[in-house]
Order: sequence, then structure tokens, then C-alpha cells
Amino acid sequence: MRKDIKEEISDQIIRKAKEFGASSAGIASVEALKESPSHLIYGRMGEYRAVGSGEGPTGLGKVAWPGNAKCAIVIAVLHPQANPELDWWKTGYFGGTRGNRMLLSTNSQLSHWLEEKKRVRTIELSYHIEHGGIFLKDAAVMAGLGCIGKNNLLVTPEFGPRVRLRAMVTDEVLPCTGPIEFDPCEECSAPCMAACPKEAFRKKIYSEDDFGLDQLPGRTGVFSKQLCHEQMRVDEDRPENVEVDGELEPGKWISYCRRCELACPVGR
Repeated sequence: MRKDIKEEISDQIIRKAKEFGASSAGIASVEALKESPSHLIYGRMGEYRAVGSGEGPTGLGKVAWPGNAKCAIVIAVLHPQANPELDWWKTGYFGGTRGNRMLLSTNSQLSHWLEEKKRVRTIELSYHIEHGGIFLKDAAVMAGLGCIGKNNLLVTPEFGPRVRLRAMVTDEVLPCTGPIEFDPCEECSAPCMAACPKEAFRKKIYSEDDFGLDQLPGRTGVFSKQLCHEQMRVDEDRPENVEVDGELEPGKWISYCRRCELACPVGR
């Protein structure tokens, strides 16, 4: 495929992703993504289970890259503070949350369009690593959607950290859209870190000596995944019966903590 045709396809992918419901989208090289911080240190971080993960065919500490994967397409959907129900979790609800349903639908429509109209083969990826996923925040940074903030979240220029992500890979090498020069956190007083109810940012957990990298979780290694997920388990223990528009019956929905996300001033 000629370079100019590939560039046009990349532009069309971004436009189509937004047409199908994404707030933003980007493309990253898989080879470059394999060298991103989370993918490099994943196998050296010890056994750890995130909330909502579990046993999978890939196993802990491994990323199962499809053999023909050349590029990753990352989509982001805005999750505004005014619509918290997009992130409420309900057991037995397809996709878990409304926001994830939106992501699944957008990803699926974009995949079908690429397969049918552009003859580009795609694989829609799982959210969880052990089920064949990739590190979405790293992928989003490499695709030019933003940077990793002091809160260990993706921070985008348009929406701050208030986005949700999904990805697919293609067997075609396409022009990439990132990374970009963007870092609003350098001079920020980090209200996100102060907002954490579990004080997950109170001390350095990861060191450059341990991993040989200067790009660590929380940017400088000052972030405890364990404490963060302890808060998520607290949230799981207190689901609320809530009536949600469009649902036939009230149900027990889990509202996970978003304090560090909502404290960020970027993109308000």
C-alpha cells in the first residue's frame, strides 16, 4: 500500500472513530508500544491481581501480542463528571458499565468498517492483560492522545483524565499519530495526589534501580496500586440501589472512586 494511501487511511480512521462515538482516537506502532514503560516492567512487578481481572489464558506478567499485529488503534470516550452513571458497575450487565458498552460498540463498528471497506484485518482487544489486552494508557500516550499524569492516569489536552479507553490491533503498518509534546503536570501542584482517600501517592513504591527506567508508575514511582485497589474493594462492598434511565428495574450499582481523576484541573 502506497504511503499517501496509508496516510489517508489513518486520517479516515480518526474521523470514523469519532463518527462511531469516540471522543478522540489515535494510532501507535506495536513495535514502539512494546518498549513503553508498562509493557517493559510488567513481568518484573510481581504477582498482582487488579480488581475485575482474574485468571486468563495469557497468565500474569505476560502480554500476548497477536503475531501479525503492526499497529494499535486506541479510542477514548469522554466520561464527564456530570454523567457518573457511565462508570457505574453492575454484575451481569453486558460490558459491566454503560461507558464500556459505548467503547465496545465504537470499537466494533470501527473494526467492521476497516475490515469491509479498507480490507485491513483487525483484532479487538480485551480490556484485561491476562485475557489478551494491552496497557491502554501507554498505548494512548504512544498514539498521541495525551500523557501519563502524576495521578498515574492518562491526561488528555481536551478532557483531562476523564476518559475511558479501548483498543484494537491491525495487520497493516499505518502512519502513527503520536506521541505528542504535552505535559500539564510538570508545574502542577497535584491536587489529584492530595485527593486520594487511601493516600496511594504518599511514598515512593517503585525505583529506577529496580526497573532501569525513569518512567515509572505515577511518573516517579510515587503510586501504590495496592492502596488504590483497596479503595475499589471498599466501593464494591457498598453498592447502591439506583434507578438508571433506560433500565427496566433498579439494581445494585457500584460507584468506584474517581477522586484523583475529578480533582485534575486539565480539560475542565
